[in-house]
Amino acid sequence: MAADIQDQLSLLGLEEELTCSICLCPFDSPVTLPCGHNFCQNCLDETWKTSYVCPQCRTHFNTKPELKKNTVLATVVEAFRMRSGGEIAEDIQIKKDEPPAVMCDACLEVKAVKTCLTCMASYCEEHIKPHQENPVFRAHLLNDPLSDLSHRICSEHCKLMELYCADHERCICSSCLQIHKGCSFCTLDEQRTKKENEFQEKLTMLDGKIDKNQTVITQMREQQSKLKDSAANRKRALQAEYKQLRDLIDKDEQEALMAVDRELETGQSKLAILMKKFDQNVQKMLRAKDSISNTLGQSQSLSFLQASVDLPSEVKFEPYSPRINLDSKTVIGYHSSIAAMKELVGKILTEQVENRISLLKPGILGQPVSPTLPNPFETDTPSARLRDPSPGAGLKSGGLGAKKKSQPNKKPDNKEQKEQKEHKGPKEQKERRERKDHKSDKHPKKQPPPNRGPASPFSKSTDNLYKAFGGTASFPGHDNFQASYFQAGPVLQPLMQPVVQTMSPSVKRSDLLQYGTILMFDEKTAHKRIALSENFTKASVSEEPSPYSDNPARFSVCSQVLCSKGFSRGRHYWEVKMSSNNFCGLGIAYGSIDRKGPSSRLGRNAQSWCVEWFNVKLSAWHANSETVLTNPNPKRVGVLLDCDGGSATLYTVADRAYPFHTFVFPFTEPVYPAFWIFSSGSSIAMCKLTS
Repeated sequence: MAADIQDQLSLLGLEEELTCSICLCPFDSPVTLPCGHNFCQNCLDETWKTSYVCPQCRTHFNTKPELKKNTVLATVVEAFRMRSGGEIAEDIQIKKDEPPAVMCDACLEVKAVKTCLTCMASYCEEHIKPHQENPVFRAHLLNDPLSDLSHRICSEHCKLMELYCADHERCICSSCLQIHKGCSFCTLDEQRTKKENEFQEKLTMLDGKIDKNQTVITQMREQQSKLKDSAANRKRALQAEYKQLRDLIDKDEQEALMAVDRELETGQSKLAILMKKFDQNVQKMLRAKDSISNTLGQSQSLSFLQASVDLPSEVKFEPYSPRINLDSKTVIGYHSSIAAMKELVGKILTEQVENRISLLKPGILGQPVSPTLPNPFETDTPSARLRDPSPGAGLKSGGLGAKKKSQPNKKPDNKEQKEQKEHKGPKEQKERRERKDHKSDKHPKKQPPPNRGPASPFSKSTDNLYKAFGGTASFPGHDNFQASYFQAGPVLQPLMQPVVQTMSPSVKRSDLLQYGTILMFDEKTAHKRIALSENFTKASVSEEPSPYSDNPARFSVCSQVLCSKGFSRGRHYWEVKMSSNNFCGLGIAYGSIDRKGPSSRLGRNAQSWCVEWFNVKLSAWHANSETVLTNPNPKRVGVLLDCDGGSATLYTVADRAYPFHTFVFPFTEPVYPAFWIFSSGSSIAMCKLTS
């Protein structure tokens, strides 16, 4: 331990011998000159830029000597650094960071204290005295020691560069002015002041930008916090909504199960009563049987012949097992409604979130309709009343599935009241009508459900349920329940029911033609009684069947045909010319419409919408529900399909387009123009859309 301390002290005593005389730091890659002096290689390279002179003994070398690393000295220096510890290392680093000392150009051994910009040399205290004492050197410019003095001398004229050429952006000497004639120049101090101002402006701009960025970052952090709080609030709101929905479904489920339990209890009570009655009948007949057996057991013929046994009246009653089931209206209503709800929710959840609201509330998110076209979503149209969530919105005149309100029996006004009414001004009468309408809206009368055919015999059997709900479904509740009832039943019927009311005013045909599209009939779907001609733009009924090949897409029961082009977005308009308004129909249909069964008729299913001429009667059909319309007897009919808005409007086309019916419905798949022709010789042709 003592030896280590002694070695460390001995090395510390050699600090001066291990220090470079140029940088005054311990040697770094020391090299030895032929004169025997040692220096750092980098320090020597910096000193030997103009001449090769030993910085210590001033020995001059004609050529640059070959420098070799002094390995022994480098090892000693490394050991010295390791022994000296961190404090010496920090001093070395500080000395390394300091600029190299400027040596006196006269003696080359002492540090310079001043640099003469006139003599272009640096002097120590001893050699600077002539400049300070002799008046001859009074005009010389003295400055602090400059290490880059050689960089301040013009390489062409060997003079101090005192000026700055702004055009060439370089420092020049006084002799360079002959070359830079016509250039703008200034002193170095002026240029420095100008450049300092530019840098100061840049610093100010950078400070402002940094402050703005910091402010924006702070705002973003605040927004992150607000977003986090907003997300938490939104999640709580969503959880509350979903919980309420689950609670409603759970409550409805409990009520449905309780209804089944009540039906079960009622059925079992009926069966128990009947079983008790039949047991009593059996006991009476057993007693009659015992009496007859006793009579047969008598041995005396006289007594046997005088005996008589009367059979109980229950013998005349033919026993039967009653058919008691759980097909009451309440149970079937619960079962079919939840099946339809499941199908509806399933369809909604398979859609993208942005499109779900259009299925729940058709037209709410529809595209804006051109003011020149009939808008099926205006507040004064029946479709708007369909979507109006206010009480009684669907029960007003013109609401879907609604009938005319029956006016309550009122006593006739007396003469005085009639005179008061006659003398009332238009404003008072209008206010009175508005109060009356508001009162009727506030307390709407219950309306009977829309006519969907004969009442369903729910109390008979499940077979009747199949017939009542379309005949294609298995028993509700099973996984394979095909909800034809869902498509045409009371749950969704108001959403699909066609709108019948006074339509919007006529529009210019040119406004419709901007959405015009070219259509052709699809031969693969045409019934064999329909003949296609004129490049598949005309369809007519033929007496002889056409030689079409059999394929699943062809209508085999109803004489119908679809167009080859379907639409799922945007607006599209086409026109049809009919040879006669008798036993024909036109509309739109999903590509999934049935092609084989009797339900494939346009408008008799939930996959199609049709306006049909049957003799002189014009009707709108959808989901097997008929709405009679006023027949305008058109020869040319235009159809505007608004896929985004969820509507299809039919027009009577003449000099202008006059709308006579609008279907409002949500889209679930692409729709195709569809046509039905029945009368022989009748035809439907696609019109060329020319203004």
